[in-house]
Amino acid sequence: MLAVDRNVSRLEDLAGQDRLEILQCDLESGTLPAFLRQTFDGVVVTNYLHRPLLPALLDTVGPGGLLIYETFAAGNARFGRPSNPDFLLKPGELLTWLNDRLRVLAYEDLEVSHPKPAAVQRICARRL
Repeated sequence: MLAVDRNVSRLEDLAGQDRLEILQCDLESGTLPAFLRQTFDGVVVTNYLHRPLLPALLDTVGPGGLLIYETFAAGNARFGRPSNPDFLLKPGELLTWLNDRLRVLAYEDLEVSHPKPAAVQRICARRL
C-alpha cells in the first residue's frame, strides 16, 4: 500500500504499519511521479483536485480495481475554504471524467455536516 501527500506529517499515525509505504511528493511539481506509471487494485483520493493530473490518476486504477474519490464541490465557498473555483468540482464533473473508462458503483453530489459543513462530490467506480 502506498500513501502519498505533499505534507507527510499528516500521515505520522500510519508510520510503521506493515506493507505501507509513505511517499512525500508534490503532485503539482510538473514532473509525473514514477508511482503514477504503476497500476493499483485500489486508488483513494480525498480533498484533492488538480485537473491536469486526472488522466494519469485514472490510469493507475488496474483491471478490476476500484477508484474512490471525494473532494470539494461547487457551493463549498459558503462553508469556507476551499472557495476558489479551481479547487471545486463542477456539477457532475466526477462522472464526466470517467468517460466510460470505469463503471460507476456509487456517486453523490451533496452537502455534508461532518467532520465540518462542506459541499462535496464522491464516487466509487471499478475499472472495466
